[in-house]
Amino acid sequence: LAASAAGSAAQANPRSPQPRAFDADEQFCTAALAYITQRDTTSVHMFSSPLPQTLRVVLMLSFSARRSTAFLRTTARGRAPTAVRAAPVSTPDLSERLRSLAEDATRVARETGARAVAARTVQGQRAIVETLLELRNDLPAPPPPSTLLDAARAASAARSSGGDAAAAFAKPLLEWGEKNVPEELFPRIFRKMSEKLGATYVKLGQFVASSPTLFPAPYVREFERTLDAVPPVSFEQITRVVEAELGGSIEKTFATFDREPVAAASVAQVHRATLLDGTSVAVKVLRPGVDDLLKADLGFLEVAGRFAEAVAPSFARLSVANVLADLRATMLDELDLKKEATSLETFAAWLESSGSTGVATCPKVYRDASATRVLTMEYLDGVALTDLDALRTMYGASFDAEATLLNALNTWTLSVLSCEFFHADVHAGNLLALPDGRVAFLDFGIVGRVPPRIWSAIAKAGSSIGDRDYEGLAAALVEMGAAEDVDLKAFGRDLEAVVASLDAVAPQINLEDTGSGVAATLAVDDAEITEVLLKLVELSERNGVKLPREFGLLVKQALYFDRYTKLLAPDMDVLTDDRVVAFGDDRSGAIDV
Repeated sequence: LAASAAGSAAQANPRSPQPRAFDADEQFCTAALAYITQRDTTSVHMFSSPLPQTLRVVLMLSFSARRSTAFLRTTARGRAPTAVRAAPVSTPDLSERLRSLAEDATRVARETGARAVAARTVQGQRAIVETLLELRNDLPAPPPPSTLLDAARAASAARSSGGDAAAAFAKPLLEWGEKNVPEELFPRIFRKMSEKLGATYVKLGQFVASSPTLFPAPYVREFERTLDAVPPVSFEQITRVVEAELGGSIEKTFATFDREPVAAASVAQVHRATLLDGTSVAVKVLRPGVDDLLKADLGFLEVAGRFAEAVAPSFARLSVANVLADLRATMLDELDLKKEATSLETFAAWLESSGSTGVATCPKVYRDASATRVLTMEYLDGVALTDLDALRTMYGASFDAEATLLNALNTWTLSVLSCEFFHADVHAGNLLALPDGRVAFLDFGIVGRVPPRIWSAIAKAGSSIGDRDYEGLAAALVEMGAAEDVDLKAFGRDLEAVVASLDAVAPQINLEDTGSGVAATLAVDDAEITEVLLKLVELSERNGVKLPREFGLLVKQALYFDRYTKLLAPDMDVLTDDRVVAFGDDRSGAIDV
């Protein structure tokens, strides 16, 4: 909505797009609030502090996500607020619910702090304008006046006859929007804005990309491309955080500490260092100010979720507030690096108890050099599983690609079966082959847990895949989704087609000139994995089955390993090879490969 309004303003006065963008934003939001609350424009102007700016953005984000309210988007482009106000609201108690939400927003602002709210509001407006300017050539032209006039006339006629004026007003604009607004435009706008807004929204984008069972396919595809690369924080700022957390000068804990980070993301960055005894470590440090930023944004999202459910019953059915609550819990956990340290130690203890330490590992945590905002871990130097040339160089003639694959695959599968959680982000950057032959699992920022209520169904699904019993797989998914009256034979045929499509995918080979020769790297296409998962979700929903998010996480990791198999052991059949642990397997220890 903001994009369309600001785009119209920029077209009206291209020499000064930023002020006119805010003017259009103001005009549209004032009109929409008046429309929703059945109030005149004077009473709507009570929303004039930094908090109301947040409410206006809530309004825009909530409605633009609804395909069914495309008429509001087109009205923003046409800038016809009078026509919007002419259509009455069909839900009598909506005004009361919005007043309740305003009270919640006030509470969130009070808890977050006025300074954080005001600062975030300015950042949000800047992100909107920058996104608009970047994508202005992609924005469609506004609807013609004749379409707006038809909508206003239809609303007036419906009101006179006692019908639903809002629905009548929306119909011609929806029809215009379906024909003229590209499906991928709004996901792209949201993704670009998320990247510019930073930590919270980058994580939100990653959450969307990892949850195809919860979000529409266009948004999942687009957010798969979310970038979490940001300019690093200065060494002086990082030093202040480390010294404040560890209670002394940086030299008191570390013999050396690299000024340049090896990785910088929206929430934290990682530096190489050495402890006083010479141990090489990786130090993860939260970015200064990220705490207040996340808390302000999470409070905003809490209100946004409730707002969306208040004005759109379809959002309530999708449990948007519950999804955002899960996101809030996950992200607040990331602010406490002690919890990530505990996850690493839990996984290490599980490796020990399962007898897997000979084939896999994870970074050791150094608690004396760690705190809430600082995590010091063992530095593991290895090679990505997809870099065959580097693997052959490291291992020489003894390189066994199948053994490396099986060590990673079996460790992960066994963790699903018997650990407290499983690693839910096993892309190539988080799996390293080490010089001693073991596989290292890195970055436990995203983990999954299988709820007891669906565990038996997952075990049955695993057994059915191994037996190539697709009707049995369909029955397991039906049980998992608590569905009824499903044609198992037809569903099974659909599933068989999806599994067959996996075998048709050929590995992608990237060639790179190293100066002394050409290096070949086999690539795993994340977008391709997402497409397969979306296809599974789509056909499940077409058969009346709604899959839980946990299953989606599991399947995505399994698809990663399917790709690794094609790269490292193309002749191995993981469904029949006795060396491979399956979900229906009763083995609880490492498999010697």
